[in-house]
Formats: sequence, structure tokens, C-alpha cells
Amino acid sequence: MSGASSEPWFEARGLALAFGGVRAIDALSFTVKQGEVLALIGPNGAGKTSVLNVVTRVFDATAGEVCFEGNNIGRVPRERIAALGIARTFQNIELFEGATVLDNLLLGRHRFGHGAWWQQLLHTGAAVQAEEASRAAVEEVIEFLDLSPHRLSPVAGLPYGVRKVVELGRALATGPRLLFLDEPASGLNPEESRELAFWIDDLRSDLGITVVMVEHDMSLVGAVADRVICMAQGRLLAEGTAAEVQNDPQVVAAYLGGAVA
Repeated sequence: MSGASSEPWFEARGLALAFGGVRAIDALSFTVKQGEVLALIGPNGAGKTSVLNVVTRVFDATAGEVCFEGNNIGRVPRERIAALGIARTFQNIELFEGATVLDNLLLGRHRFGHGAWWQQLLHTGAAVQAEEASRAAVEEVIEFLDLSPHRLSPVAGLPYGVRKVVELGRALATGPRLLFLDEPASGLNPEESRELAFWIDDLRSDLGITVVMVEHDMSLVGAVADRVICMAQGRLLAEGTAAEVQNDPQVVAAYLGGAVA
């Protein structure tokens, strides 16, 4: 009888990323457990967003491996990452400003396809069924994120906080099992940040999505993260609960500009 696999669900091994002589990531290794909320924190320039860019194939790692469900995904074409069940949001909102909320979220369903080109051209039953399934999935995301009042509104006219939610919604529309959030609370007011905390909890508990977030808002990190990793100068500096990491002398030194051992 075979036992359960000992492979971590997600793992970065010896990850490195260099731009010329600058190392954005330096021999970084960490794991992500299925069903957890993991926060990556650290001072500006620590390499946090670079980690997300390597994992989601925006950049090729200089060295190391990224493994998801036992498979090395470090050379998977970037357009195939969503098909693996991995999605992300961006620090700077990347939406089609002239399109509606609904249309932006429908773009997130692109990975599922709607039949061959000729089926779409002829509007066959299979193509219609696939399109209806995508619309139903998007409507569920709209309901989940309370975006119904903005459903047919062009993104360009929406408040910044709502656009951040639309960015999250488009990522959810891809049907991810592992979701990377790049500073999701950036630019949000306290009320919006509290609402975001509830959504992150619901993503895990209701939708079964594992979340890794890069975040500076430590009140949000403390509210939702099961585990926290602090980075500095591209390396892992400390790991533990939010309280443990915040009280780590090396972490304090890194944020205050002191020497890091």
C-alpha cells in the first residue's frame, strides 16, 4: 500500500534572480502548505515581488527550482501557469480601463477556452455551453466580492479601492488553487483593509484557495496569516507567526536600517 507523498505542496529551492550584478533573490528556499495563508514581508527592495515574478514566470530564475505539486514549473511557459491552478494580482493594477467589470473578469476565464475557433464562429452548442459556464463562474465571483453594483461599470470610472477588488476578482475567475497577492492592501483605507481580511479568510475557508501575499500592512498580516516569512536583501531572514517575526531582532534591524547578521 502506497503512503502519502512527502513532497511539499509548493516549494522554492535555492531560488536566485540577478539583474546584472544585483541579486534581487539570493539562495531563497521556502515551502507553502496547502490551505494556509502565508505572508511575505520585508523592507522595500527585499525581493518580495521578485519572488512572485519568478514563480508566475514573469522572469526566469537565475538559479534554483520552483516546484508545485511535485512538478518543477520553472520552465513552464508563462501562459500555462494559470492552467496549473496558479494566479496572481499585481502591485500596480493591471486592468483594461475602458472595459466593464464583467468584461475584465471574463478575461480571467480565457484559460478554459470556449471550443475550437470554428465552434465559436458557428456558435455551436458546445461553444455556447462553455461560454455560459464561464459567465456563471464570473457571476459567482462578482457575488462573492460584492461587485454587483459595479457589474456593468467601466473600470476607469471606479474608485481605486473597487478597482483593487476587480483585480482580485479577475484572478479568482481563473479558478486558482494557489493565489499570490502582491500588496493587496496598498492604497486601501482601514475599512477596505478590514473587508479584505474577511475575503482572504473566505478564500481559504469557503473556496479552498491557498494564499501567499506580499504585504506591508502588518495589521492585515496579523489578522489573516498563519505563517510569516521576512525577507531582506533577497534572503530569508526570519520565519514564524506574525508576532514571532515582528519581535525577531534581525527583523527589527532590517526595518530600522541596522546590521543584519
